[in-house]
Amino acid sequence: MEKNSKIFVAGHRGLVGSAIYRNLKSKGYDNIITRSHSELDLKDQQAVVDFFQKEKPEYVFLAAAKVGGIMANSIYRAQFIYENLQIQNNVIHQSYLNGVKKLMFLGSSCIYPGNCPQPIKEEYLLTSELEHTNEPYALAKIAGLKMCEAYNFQYGTNYISVMPTNLYGPNDNYNLETSHVLPALIRKMFLGKCLENNNWSVIREDFDKNPVEGVNGKADEKAILEKINKYGIQYQGTDKKVSVGLWGTGKPLREFLHSDDMADACVYLMEKVEAKDIFEITGSAKRVIPISHINIGTGTDLTIGHLAEMVKEIVGFEGEIKWDSSKPDGTYQKLLDVSLLHKLGWKEHISMQEGISQIVKKQFEN
Repeated sequence: MEKNSKIFVAGHRGLVGSAIYRNLKSKGYDNIITRSHSELDLKDQQAVVDFFQKEKPEYVFLAAAKVGGIMANSIYRAQFIYENLQIQNNVIHQSYLNGVKKLMFLGSSCIYPGNCPQPIKEEYLLTSELEHTNEPYALAKIAGLKMCEAYNFQYGTNYISVMPTNLYGPNDNYNLETSHVLPALIRKMFLGKCLENNNWSVIREDFDKNPVEGVNGKADEKAILEKINKYGIQYQGTDKKVSVGLWGTGKPLREFLHSDDMADACVYLMEKVEAKDIFEITGSAKRVIPISHINIGTGTDLTIGHLAEMVKEIVGFEGEIKWDSSKPDGTYQKLLDVSLLHKLGWKEHISMQEGISQIVKKQFEN
């Protein structure tokens, strides 16, 4: 990419898209196209056709997607498969028709089977059944990856797919109904701390920023407390000590990567790596089409229990963590093998302690 190349960042307001936008800007790219959902609905085929024909982007980062945590994936299964298929089909195909030089498709580590050997290598894709709770989302992302692979094979396009581990960072989703594990942990611990300190002004500010089931900071104390309690943050005993309830046992292992690191990896790969480079590294006589996707992660993990204790300490919550073993844990371990990424020349920079501390300071304590 040249500094004046016309670059479309789809999903620029999301966790990864906003980080990619910041990273590009910091590196001197000054011809970046963005559209909010209200300006361009990527599910609308004709709207996407019109956009590409008018703007003619040279490079595309496809970071737009419908995403959510284990609860959202369990409830909104139809929406997760339909909306993601629509978005990626429209953007990838119009990129091809309009001569986009290079496209990056962002997927997820949930594309891999639920019982994968650990750490997970790119070659384990489609070797066994998917984890049930996020199957619709995973199927959509596999379809996007395979679409890029097929277009490269048939049309000679230069489309790269990247499969990130669990991400966190600025502009994450802190909605208690739909958020992933880490942002949910941070917000629950923060609200727990506010309850411990009887700091209702801050609780109201938090609900104004992120209403819970339509309840914002202007609601009465009883209504707010009802929603806080529903999501596991409760007073305990006559002395009203606060506890935070979390799903599962805390035993599953998870890997996390800061969104700024993810963005740096994405921009690095768009600058330095071609689809054919991946083919050359992963080609095998046993495969008709070599692996065309790259795992993005740290290659290290920790238990959800350890993560909860880390967040608790950083936030300053002093109450009890209560695990509800009647709720699902999800896959026991999802650790990515990132040796291909390292061969291509990139490695992470931000530690978990540093990254979580930044989030708490910038998004909750200001």
